[in-house]
Amino acid sequence: MPEKILVVDDEISLQETLTYNLKKEGYLVEVAGDGIAALELFRTSKPDLVILDVMLPGMDGFEICRTMRQESNTPVLMLTARDDEIDRVVGLEVGADDYLPKPFSMRELIARVKALLRRVRLIREEVGNAAQEANQPRTLVFGNLEIDTNRREVRLDGKVLQFKPKEFELLAFMGQHKGRVLTRELILERVWGWGYVGDSRTVDVHIRWLREKIETTPETPQRIITVRGAGYRFEG
Repeated sequence: MPEKILVVDDEISLQETLTYNLKKEGYLVEVAGDGIAALELFRTSKPDLVILDVMLPGMDGFEICRTMRQESNTPVLMLTARDDEIDRVVGLEVGADDYLPKPFSMRELIARVKALLRRVRLIREEVGNAAQEANQPRTLVFGNLEIDTNRREVRLDGKVLQFKPKEFELLAFMGQHKGRVLTRELILERVWGWGYVGDSRTVDVHIRWLREKIETTPETPQRIITVRGAGYRFEG
């Protein structure tokens, strides 16, 4: 399903510009020009993200954001015509997730929208995967290969192999998602974490190390398969 964005701004030309560009990116868009309409739409349509102007008639953006945050964790990107540090601080204090002063480039706004929505998707995936992994057996068995997530051990033909922490975490993650194509970016996010500043070559290096330890012939792997242009798939 396309993600839904609520645009709250009383400037008609900006409403139209944002709606056009966001729809071009594949999002569903709803628009409100004041605080009362914004909160009504927020409660009924349940958007995935809100783009909220600070300067609005009646109820200002700070008050709207504060009310939204009391009811939901939906990400809020605040817009303002004033490039004032105090405004930015207040916006973040009332619960805004990001802040963009006017005038701004549409390219930057779209980039920030994508970043916020991507973060939401990752959080949801983390929650779903945590629930799924909680129900998985603590020892994953793939023929003569065993991955013991309790003891953090990998055994091949009953013999314990020596694994570095990230090697084990990578293999366990892949084993828990057997048969699924895993992109390098997803692997970095799930195994190394969001704050990791390296590049995807780190994944390739660790995959090579894993193959050297668990594959009979690392040059022609049967367990960790390269999916060209996509990433890797663990076949066990």
